[in-house]
Amino acid sequence: MTRVAVVGGGQLARMMAPAATAMGVTLRVLVESTEASAALAAHETVVGLPGDADAIRSLLAEPRPDVITWEHEHIPLEVFALAAEMGVAARPGASALLFARDKIAMRERLDSLGLPMPAWRTVETEDEVEAFLAVHGGVGVLKTSMGGYDGKGVRIVRNPAEVDDWLAAAADGGPPLLIEEKVAYDREVAIQVARRPSGEMRAWPLVESIQVDGVCAEVIAPAPELSSALQAEAERIGRLVATELDVTGVLAVEMFDVGGRLLINELAMRPHNSGHWSIEGSVTSQFEQHLRAVLDWPLGDTSTLAPVTVMANVLGGSREDLATAWPGVADPSVKVHLYGKGVRTGRKVGHVTCMGQRVDDVRRRAAEAADWIRDGGAA
Repeated sequence: MTRVAVVGGGQLARMMAPAATAMGVTLRVLVESTEASAALAAHETVVGLPGDADAIRSLLAEPRPDVITWEHEHIPLEVFALAAEMGVAARPGASALLFARDKIAMRERLDSLGLPMPAWRTVETEDEVEAFLAVHGGVGVLKTSMGGYDGKGVRIVRNPAEVDDWLAAAADGGPPLLIEEKVAYDREVAIQVARRPSGEMRAWPLVESIQVDGVCAEVIAPAPELSSALQAEAERIGRLVATELDVTGVLAVEMFDVGGRLLINELAMRPHNSGHWSIEGSVTSQFEQHLRAVLDWPLGDTSTLAPVTVMANVLGGSREDLATAWPGVADPSVKVHLYGKGVRTGRKVGHVTCMGQRVDDVRRRAAEAADWIRDGGAA
């Protein structure tokens, strides 16, 4: 039987399980505990952390998986060495993941490819921050080069003295820092592309993502008023990144739309929050496609199944028992996905998906359902 090993026990690995089951693939997941989100859904589990060599050996033990893949980018290099030693293909590889893990390496590589990005530079001193602000309207976005996600590791800067603590931490051995121009964008968008080792690629429609406090709250697919030219440019960028960085599996390229001009913001080399809509809204979900891609199987059709699909995240709120709350959602067409995670304010604990004809109507229905599950609001 075909077997895929996954490092990471969160909701992304959890949502691979139904797709794996449907395709006759056994999903073996490295989870941090028996209560982890993916532990409740995977076919086989190994408890341990990515830095634990014994746990990785168990993950790759007989019956040996055909491939090992990831639900996050922060994979120790020793994991790749062990996979090579035990004869298991690692996809995407370490050389590709570097560019999703290290923002400075990513910016340098994308610059070399001539791809559009906000202006940026590395910084080590207040003087360097001040010099950047002086030529970019007096405001910038300071980022840690590694470890940031969901708004963490990002700070808006208007005065160099505001970042003394981060500069000191970097000088003391912490991740290096970079600063970027604060882009006045019209909206945030994302393109997802899947690529298999043999080179076949498929792209989904460009989507719009709405962020609240640095966390994705909502995704609209396709992005409203999406022109064929903008879709073509987004696909060009996604395919070029996937090819030149040798990505295998699903790649998400998050971008700013500035009057029809796209600027790359972030990369993720795995299923991504911006693609959860595809479970119901596309012929092939991002989770099925990721498994197909890393196994080097033919890729599935990425056509949409409705004019509009909206995914709304359920972020932790006042309810603690979400499993008993969701049946109270009044709209029977809403699809509810809960991640089996403990509720904490602002934490992603699930999402809902709605499909329909009109953007405003579908957004309203999705938001009402997510609100009901989170806090018991009207649905």
